Amino acid sequence: MSYCIIDCYTDEPSGLGVPPYLGTYPRYIAGALKNSYYVTIDDLRFWRYRKKRKRTKLNEKTDIKTYNLTVNYQNIEKILKNSVLIIVLGVQTPGKYLSAVPGSLHEICDLLKDVKSKKVLTGPAAGIGTQKIGGKRIEKLKKEFFDIVDENFLNINDYNKVREYSVNGAYIIKQIPDIRVIEIETGRGCDGKCSFCVESLKKIEFRDPEEILKEVKAFYDMGCRYFRLGKQPCFYSYKNYEEIKKLLKALNNMNLKMLHIDNVNPNRVITEEGIKITKAIVKYCTPGNVAAFGMESFDERVIRKNNLNTSPETLYRAVQILNKYGRTREKGIPRFLPGINIVLGLMGETEETLEINYRGLKRFLDENLLLRRINIRKVVPFPGTEMFDHGLKTLKKNNKFYYRWREKIREEIDKEMLKMVFPEGTLLKNVYAEIYNGKTTFGRQFGSYPIVVGVRKRLVLKNFYDITITDYGRRSLTGAVRERLKKD
Repeated sequence: MSYCIIDCYTDEPSGLGVPPYLGTYPRYIAGALKNSYYVTIDDLRFWRYRKKRKRTKLNEKTDIKTYNLTVNYQNIEKILKNSVLIIVLGVQTPGKYLSAVPGSLHEICDLLKDVKSKKVLTGPAAGIGTQKIGGKRIEKLKKEFFDIVDENFLNINDYNKVREYSVNGAYIIKQIPDIRVIEIETGRGCDGKCSFCVESLKKIEFRDPEEILKEVKAFYDMGCRYFRLGKQPCFYSYKNYEEIKKLLKALNNMNLKMLHIDNVNPNRVITEEGIKITKAIVKYCTPGNVAAFGMESFDERVIRKNNLNTSPETLYRAVQILNKYGRTREKGIPRFLPGINIVLGLMGETEETLEINYRGLKRFLDENLLLRRINIRKVVPFPGTEMFDHGLKTLKKNNKFYYRWREKIREEIDKEMLKMVFPEGTLLKNVYAEIYNGKTTFGRQFGSYPIVVGVRKRLVLKNFYDITITDYGRRSLTGAVRERLKKD
């Protein structure tokens, strides 16, 4: 019997599996099976709608719904017909993606409605649920469509099994023709009780550093050079400073092209151990690294009502520390900067909350403290969280205020911050050209939260370029090609 893993892409508070990232779920499943096909929802869309590979016209935008085809896309019908289908799906932190579109439950049911093979649903959608649009309730699950619905299918959440699966699953990278950032899991679970977050619903546990190194080496031997220690609620909470330093130093010795982290609790940064961890990250990780700080709201009332674990002053001190040690530049970009997450629709939020949030963010700009990015999203209430009972009451009440406030943030803070982080004339090296929008090409470096750069000409996609910054949008840059590089 053959097996086919269908990757519809995942995005959780603790981990990203949307291209160019390759998430943990399909890899662990592949490791459990030891031999399986790997396809993406892009392959399914391409097959279902009988599309043909063609060059994007000058007045068109790249079709990102079918951008991430695997080597199996031409044989998809035969594979689907003769395999057990294992569907990985689930978005719990909705976002916008440059060159991919995650699947929904509704879409995957529609794409596979005529396929008679056995179907297994796993990933976040099989557990707490999924919703890829912020400010909406979770999608309704049609259990009758699937033969098995199991978030822990093949024990992929059992770290005793993951020890083996994470290494054995590296073979699926050979079925992906494009570069992938390998999302590496270091631990799961959180001791916080934030009203909206699903991470506190998971058991707190950590992987052994030696297991992580073996997994990275397995993918390294397959040709991968881009890695992120990203699938955890807080990287600074991973074991202790000595273990973190040992892990980062060993990974640094592998001469990776990208070694970044993701989520960080500001409370950990401001401790004596946190400062030592910051220094280790700056020393051993590659430039352009970002720590995503979950501030969520600067309003003390909202913080108390939603059990948020960071105060505005703690965040401010954490941002100061990362700026002190991480804003030094290498290859034109800061080595390690903070990013800030804001969530709209939390309990207790008022119109005044938005003004408080604006002032909290503006403070960093006024005091010349660099932020790599400000991420703003609407809450999605998930079962098991306090917000599930509250629902979307606050969001609906305040929705009329959001657009103007968001535009103010983007124009008055984001744009000005970009000018500080990426001064005019900055040379961004190794920008990967990803998509077209008419005659403009958009690309990014590989990294945790890489800045999008637009070039007003058609470049050859999936090639690398050195680009000089010439102008600024509110969340992106404009640049001119300095040099075209070979494919990686």
